[in-house]
Amino acid sequence: MTRSLLDDAFAHNVWATLQLIDTCLGLSQEQLETAVPGTYGSVLDTMRHIVGSDSWYLFRITGDRSFVIDRRRMDLSELRTAMEDNGAVWSRILGGDIDPDAMLVETNDDGPDALDATGIVLGQALHHGTDHRSQVCTALTKLGIEPPDIDVWSFGIQNGRCIEGPPAS
Repeated sequence: MTRSLLDDAFAHNVWATLQLIDTCLGLSQEQLETAVPGTYGSVLDTMRHIVGSDSWYLFRITGDRSFVIDRRRMDLSELRTAMEDNGAVWSRILGGDIDPDAMLVETNDDGPDALDATGIVLGQALHHGTDHRSQVCTALTKLGIEPPDIDVWSFGIQNGRCIEGPPAS
């Protein structure tokens, strides 16, 4: 079976979030409540937002409400489990016959409904995670904690998808 062109991108998205959760597991409650101006909110609230939104994008694409999580009450361990589960689902979805042009309906109780192309929802899922992980890394830096190296190159090296060595002759 041929891998999807997006497999690495979504595997990185999941991996980077898990790396960040693992770093945050060592924080005190006070540190988890740290917020930096210009970011989403506290470290914990932002991690809940990252994982909750990732789950919501799965719901948008599949229509399966079981992917929607109650992120407001979840601790980091529960968020980690949810994100691990999401990784398997993303892989399964991307391995299927996904139509990037299919229009997905979003019904909003508090505003207008929306139609979004599946390809746009996929792009937003990746962008959203990257944006908010960066905010958590900023908060960690403010706390004097070295954030994990979560860039795509590091993911590729760790997973054998990038190989460092002498140039080919």
